[in-house]
Amino acid sequence: MKKSLGAKVLFYPTPVMVVGTYDGEGRPNVMTAAWGGVCCSVPPAIAVSLRKATYSYGNIVLRKAFTVSIPGELHIKEADYFGMVSGKNEDKFKATGLTPVKGAAVDAPYVGEFPFVIECRLLQTVEIGLHTQFIGEIMDVKADETVLSEEGTAPDIEKLRPLIFTPESRLYYGVGSKLGKAFSVGKRS
Repeated sequence: MKKSLGAKVLFYPTPVMVVGTYDGEGRPNVMTAAWGGVCCSVPPAIAVSLRKATYSYGNIVLRKAFTVSIPGELHIKEADYFGMVSGKNEDKFKATGLTPVKGAAVDAPYVGEFPFVIECRLLQTVEIGLHTQFIGEIMDVKADETVLSEEGTAPDIEKLRPLIFTPESRLYYGVGSKLGKAFSVGKRS
């Protein structure tokens, strides 16, 4: 028998995304977010949901662009820090020693040391309640060659080693081992 846990945000796992923006003066900023993911195939798009109280919220509204950097396990401390302080009060790049890189496809920075980056132009904004969902059309995807699959066409998750987050326990995890090939393991003989 299943136990009712109530109406809560318990979607497991959630991705750890570092959202990059520029403010009105052109200063780079990043924040960690976990509410988001792929939302459309054509056009290719992802969504991130932010509270209006965040500095990044105003930056996205102003610049109509954002990036999503995916940190690997090696940068867990920096990714966590990016979600604890406001870019309004602190230069997070300077504090962590990481490098802001200007996006080539959009008016937003990304974290140079993070191995996987998605550059998005703001496509649509949806007011939901406490959060606003920013839907970004993917204009470019960048990946360090060290995390690419043998074919070189996409990241290898075991090389990327992205962080994942569990909302209720507020813990970070790594990705486990491969279990099977999608659209194949379920085939009937």
